[in-house]
Amino acid sequence: MVTVGLLYPGHSAEDDYSMLEAKLNGEVKLPVVITSVGEDAHRVDALLDLGRAERLAEGAAQLKQARPDSVMWACTSGSFVFGREGANIQAGGVAQAVGVPASSTSIAFVEACKALAIHRVAVAASYPEDVAQHFVRFLAAAGIEVVSMGSSGIVTAAEVGTLEPEQVITMAKAANHPEADAVLIPDTALHTLGIVDELEAATGGAVLTANQVTVWKGLELVGKVPSLPGVGTLFAQGEKL
Repeated sequence: MVTVGLLYPGHSAEDDYSMLEAKLNGEVKLPVVITSVGEDAHRVDALLDLGRAERLAEGAAQLKQARPDSVMWACTSGSFVFGREGANIQAGGVAQAVGVPASSTSIAFVEACKALAIHRVAVAASYPEDVAQHFVRFLAAAGIEVVSMGSSGIVTAAEVGTLEPEQVITMAKAANHPEADAVLIPDTALHTLGIVDELEAATGGAVLTANQVTVWKGLELVGKVPSLPGVGTLFAQGEKL
């Protein structure tokens, strides 16, 4: 059994992970520790506070009790606002605190794009425009070109977590672009793990979502990514459980 520990900020779509865990028939455990949140706001200053080392260290100390094989900081905006170097430092701090490999959702997006040879993307962001542009720059620093971006301008993760599947699909379709190799949906506050196949059908291509790439990277860190139906192209080529 593989255990991927998840540090998740606040409450919005953390139940995505327990839903996926149930599908894995006990082969993979996805324990979640909720990290403390100052202000629930998709605003750069609030996000820098959300992802600060002290908050993650507190969560990591709790998560260590689950004896994870790897740990993911399951937050995109709370990692990409630090830039690539800052995100790597952030993940390194978590790894040191828990004593196992660690990464974050922002880094996972880059690694997932590399795994699928994706170079040009469309971004369907729930965030305000200025925050979404930080994600665009994070991807650009890794050599990934954003050819189209949609910004929904939602300020709080709590509100994002209430969006219905049809609304998420509409976001993805609106942001899609014929020159994009994939559509990226970069908010772990969105419920997406149950609708990845629907998103790919609606856009006609690969879709990478925050909660999806978070789990994928956590498994990749320990070398075992299973082939899972219903979780999109990213998991289609994995190992059989």
